[in-house]
Amino acid sequence: MTRFGVLGSGGVGQTLASGLKAHGHEVRIGSRSPAKLVEFQQQSGIPAGGFAEVAAWSEALVLAVLGTAALEALQLAGGANLRGKLIIDTTNPIAKAPPRDGVLSFFTGLDESLMERLQQAHPEARFVKAFNSVGSALMVSPRLAGGPPTMFYCGNDAGAKAQVAELLRRFGWEAADMGTAVAARAIEPLCILWCIPGFRENDWSHAFRLLRKS
Repeated sequence: MTRFGVLGSGGVGQTLASGLKAHGHEVRIGSRSPAKLVEFQQQSGIPAGGFAEVAAWSEALVLAVLGTAALEALQLAGGANLRGKLIIDTTNPIAKAPPRDGVLSFFTGLDESLMERLQQAHPEARFVKAFNSVGSALMVSPRLAGGPPTMFYCGNDAGAKAQVAELLRRFGWEAADMGTAVAARAIEPLCILWCIPGFRENDWSHAFRLLRKS
């Protein structure tokens, strides 16, 4: 099984780290301040460390930090520790401005994505966008009426995408390949759409599903 390092100590990072461990992977979780993960380590049995330490140990990574901190987190992890590795990018380019009528603002434009910026900064890493269009509570084993929800993913490396697709299926998702990294321009804004019912109606228990003609 692949050794996964999770970069990010918040709810998304902790949820995916626990899910990966439950599915048989060796996992470590990284933080800028590892001391704040003491309780999570005790509860989960997942070792914690700094970004560089966890990235060096890992065979693949999950990037689970705020979008505004994504580039810095990868810099702290160390370029040499990212080279050639799958990096599941869960981030969204959410701006610091509050939502307007439930609609978030992004710091990227329509013709770019945060993942493209990350891929450009680290061209030898193999980024795959996934897990950005749903809340952490539903990321692992989502149980919703109407069957398994769809997780849209994209990336430039076919082998990395195949790994992510298999992981998504084991986590209980239908995996939908949207193509190369350019597709992150469409996948990242799904976060905005997903959040609207949450901000307007306090409804966070939903996910997207792609329906096809039979």
